[in-house]
Amino acid sequence: MLYLPLLEQLTLSRATSVSSSRRTLYQASAGARKRAAKPRRRSDLSLAQLDFTGRLNAAQRTLRGRIDRRDALIEIVRATHATLDPAEIAALIVERVSAWLPAPCWALVSADVSGQFSVLCGRGVTADHEPALRNIAKWVMHRGEELCTEDLRNDPRVKATAIGAALALPLKGRDRRVGALIAFDRAGASQRPRLSPLLARSMNVLLEPAAMALDSALRLKRAEELSVTDDLTQLYNSRYLNLVLRRETKRASRSGRPLSLLFIDLDGFKAVNDVHGHLHGSRALVEAASLIRASARETDVVSRFGGDEFAIVLPDTGSEGAFSVGERVRDRVAAHRFLADDGLNLHLTASVGVATLPDVAASADELVVAADKAMYQVKDSGKNGIQAASAPADS
Repeated sequence: MLYLPLLEQLTLSRATSVSSSRRTLYQASAGARKRAAKPRRRSDLSLAQLDFTGRLNAAQRTLRGRIDRRDALIEIVRATHATLDPAEIAALIVERVSAWLPAPCWALVSADVSGQFSVLCGRGVTADHEPALRNIAKWVMHRGEELCTEDLRNDPRVKATAIGAALALPLKGRDRRVGALIAFDRAGASQRPRLSPLLARSMNVLLEPAAMALDSALRLKRAEELSVTDDLTQLYNSRYLNLVLRRETKRASRSGRPLSLLFIDLDGFKAVNDVHGHLHGSRALVEAASLIRASARETDVVSRFGGDEFAIVLPDTGSEGAFSVGERVRDRVAAHRFLADDGLNLHLTASVGVATLPDVAASADELVVAADKAMYQVKDSGKNGIQAASAPADS
């Protein structure tokens, strides 16, 4: 029948047409994808080339929608109220906010009750930027306002030598400003980086509960420090010394590592009080405490035992290492001129006793007795020296 070949031709033609159409659609779709991809690559490239202010302005178009959500507030509240460690809370705040604002470097700076500023959390922070960060925090916490600068070097409010653009926000606690959250870029910017008024209000609402949590943690830490700190010298007190000695004695016994204790007594200190008065005597004790703290290592615990006596606990330290620390203390005290600012230039020395566990003691109390006895041996033999406690078998 003649219609069969015709039907086959029509079927073949239709299949060819469909296949051709599919190829055309695929090519058109591929072309569209290529055309769509090219602008995105150009956009990404141009975004990467923007300075800090440009990236911040670009981010603000979508940022409010992200941080105005109820779950964003709940998330930061839960995170910052899950710990009482100020450094951990600072790290959580930086972690959350750094996901919103496009800055390569972050810092959360706070001040203690004495007014000393320190970086609680830093990301991408280098030592050469820390003075500028402290100056930024000082200005922000004093004014309670955000600070925006396109170049730290040319901003009279900061007085920095390092180049960089920065945006800093105050963190407000219950009745005080507890810190400054600082975003910065090591490269300068063409214009000042600013948050829009609406976005700034949203950020303040979001950061307020986090600042409250940080405020509570800082107050608690300060209360704990006061309970174990000597009021005059700001070293640890004898109560904390006893706690540390017992804790470290147990740890040393379990690990088999040595533990040493230095007892330090200032020679001739009574004459300072008798001749120059107790006010000058207190100032001399503060200077001595500073010298002794500077002579110890970061892992050591320095305390005022009472009067003009001090103690240093040296974990994981044998008698030889402890003797070296004691020599450093003795040398620095002997070389110092006390009350020079008051025009007195007094000379004091130190007698130092050293005891090491398990060499001469088996408990915290025995360690204290041994170090104290060694120190008085120095006193009896002319002062201004250092003596290691003898082993029980040699006594």
